[in-house]
Parts: sequence; structure tokens; C-alpha cells
Amino acid sequence: MLGIKQEALAFDLGNDWNQKKISMLEQKDIIEDEILNQISNSLKIPVEAFQNFDEEQAINIISNTFDNGSVGYQKNDTCTFNPIDKIVQLYDEKIALYERMLKEKDEMMVRLEKLIK
Repeated sequence: MLGIKQEALAFDLGNDWNQKKISMLEQKDIIEDEILNQISNSLKIPVEAFQNFDEEQAINIISNTFDNGSVGYQKNDTCTFNPIDKIVQLYDEKIALYERMLKEKDEMMVRLEKLIK
């Protein structure tokens, strides 16, 4: 549930722990208090959380946290800008570019006329 790998937990618990031992521990129905205290300290979770854990309630909580917006794969973006404004902005930039090009063309024509004379 916490996304912690068995190897990482075994490393935190000490040298006498390994991944296989953690896996076997997960299969047990009842865990000794001493081991439970070690795991509790390693994960920084109160022992009571382990003792009072009910898998059915946890699944129920997880299934109730989904709503219509979180189910499905379709992504619906909300535009934070007006697309028409962007089109107008691009049009204005294009006009400004044409005006600069015409100005440069006129300047080039004046220079060429001076060279000819």
C-alpha cells in the first residue's frame, strides 16, 4: 500500500532481514508484537494502525474516492486562453512582418537607384 519494496523494508529492519523473510512475513495471519514494533518503527506507522487494519474497509475507502471525473482515460482540457485572440495576434504579427518587408524593399530600391545614378 505504501509503495515500499520488500528489499527496502528488509534493509531498514537490519542485517538479519531479507526480501524472502519479508515476503514470508506478509503471508502470516498473526505477527508477533516484537516484529510488529520493529516494522512500525521502520515505517513510522503506529502499531495500532497494523492491529486495527481492516482490508475490506481500506478497499471500500479507495473505491469511494473515485468520482466521475477520475474514472476514464479521456482528457478534457480547459482552455485558459481565447483561441480567437491568438489567431488575431498571429494575424497582427503577420501584417507587421509584411510591413517590415515592404519597408526593407523600399530601402533596397532607393540604394539600388543611387548605385545606378
